[in-house]
Amino acid sequence: MTTTLVADAVGLADRITGLRRAIHAEPEIGLHTPKTRDKIRAALAHLPLTWREGPSTTGLVATLKGGAGAESWQARSVLLRGDMDALPMPEETGLDFASRVPGVMHACGHDAHVAMLAGAAELLCARAGELRGEVRFMFQPGEEGYHGARFMLEDGLLGGGDDGVPLPDAAFALHVMPNAPHGVFGGRAGALLASADQIGIRVIGRGGHASMPHGTLDPMPVACEIVTALQAMVTRKFSVFDPVVVTIAKIECGTAHNVIADTAQLTGTMRSLSPASRARLREEVHNLAAGIAGAHGLTAEVTIQEGFPVTLCDARAVDFGEQVARDLFGHFLRLPDPIMGAEDFAYVLEKVPGAMFFLGVSHEGEDWQHCCGIHSTRMRVDESTMPLGAAYLAGLAERYLAEGFGA
Repeated sequence: MTTTLVADAVGLADRITGLRRAIHAEPEIGLHTPKTRDKIRAALAHLPLTWREGPSTTGLVATLKGGAGAESWQARSVLLRGDMDALPMPEETGLDFASRVPGVMHACGHDAHVAMLAGAAELLCARAGELRGEVRFMFQPGEEGYHGARFMLEDGLLGGGDDGVPLPDAAFALHVMPNAPHGVFGGRAGALLASADQIGIRVIGRGGHASMPHGTLDPMPVACEIVTALQAMVTRKFSVFDPVVVTIAKIECGTAHNVIADTAQLTGTMRSLSPASRARLREEVHNLAAGIAGAHGLTAEVTIQEGFPVTLCDARAVDFGEQVARDLFGHFLRLPDPIMGAEDFAYVLEKVPGAMFFLGVSHEGEDWQHCCGIHSTRMRVDESTMPLGAAYLAGLAERYLAEGFGA
C-alpha cells in the first residue's frame, strides 16, 4: 500500500482537480444539490459501482464489492464520506474557476471533499480484486446546518433499514483545513467537534416613550443583563474540563431613538463537548432568562433549535487512522484539544464506530496560521494536497477491510 497508493493518486491529480473545479464553479446549497450529484455520477460512471439514492436528499451512496475471498476472514464493510453542499456567501478569491452563482460559495472545502472521495473510488476500484469486503462511498448534501447525514441515515442509504442491508462496520471522513500545515493529517480520540444548537430568547415587556421609561417595561436592559449573565453562567456552572460556549451574536430591539420597544430578540449559538453538558446547558439557559426577566417584571421565551450532536471519534479508529497516515506519509498530528465547530458526520459516528480526520491544505511555505480559514470569502485550497487525501481515504478503506482496527 505504502509504495503505490500515493503515486497512483498523484497520477489522478488532473481528474481530481477537474472535478473539484467543476463543482466549485457551480455551488449548491442544502439537501438538494442535483448539479453536484450529476457531476459525481458522470465522473464515476466508468467504475463498477452500484448506486443508491433516497427520497429526502440528492445524496448518493456508491458501493464497491471487493473480489478477494477466503474462508479465513470475515468480509467487512467500510464507509467513506464526502459532503457536497456550499454556503450562502459571496466568493472573493479571484480564482479562474470561482463561483458563478451570486451569493453562493464553496467556502468549507466540500468541493475538495467530493473530489478526494471520487479519487479514492478510482483507486479502490483499481484494486477491487484485492479488497476483502465492501466499500461504501457516501456523497452527502446538506452538511451546512441541514442535517443531511441524518436524513440519509433515516432513508436507509447507509444500511440498517428495511431492506436488510446492515450498517457498515466502520466509517471515516476527511475534512480540509486551510489554516493548518500543508499536507499534514490529524485527529483526536473522543470529542473532536462540538454539538451546536441555535438559541433564541425573546424578552417581552411594554413599550412607550423613551423620555418616560418608568411607565414602560423596557426589554433592552433586561436583554443586555441576560447576555452578560450567560457568560457568568458558562464559567460558574460548567466545569472547565467539560466546557460549553454560549455566544449571543445578534440583538434586535427598537425602531427609533426615542421609542422603547415592546420586545427584544436575542439570537446565538450554544456549543458543548458532551451530551450531558448539552442537555444541562439548555435547562440552565431557560432558567436564567426566565429568572432575570421575571426579576424586572418582564417575561422571556426561550426557543432552542437543535443542531448537530458532539462528534465523538472512536479511539481505536483514531489509532488506526494514525498508523495508516504514518505508513503512507510518515506523519500524523494528534490534536491536543477539540474544536468548537460542529459537523453532521456526528450522526454517522453515533451509529458506526469511526473517526473524522483533518488535512492541512495551506499552500506549501505559506504562513498557515494566518491563512483565511473555512467559511471565509477568500478561503483557498492547495490542490496539490487533494491526491494525498484521496490516497489516505483509500488506504483507510483498504487496510480496514484487511485488518479491521487491529489489536
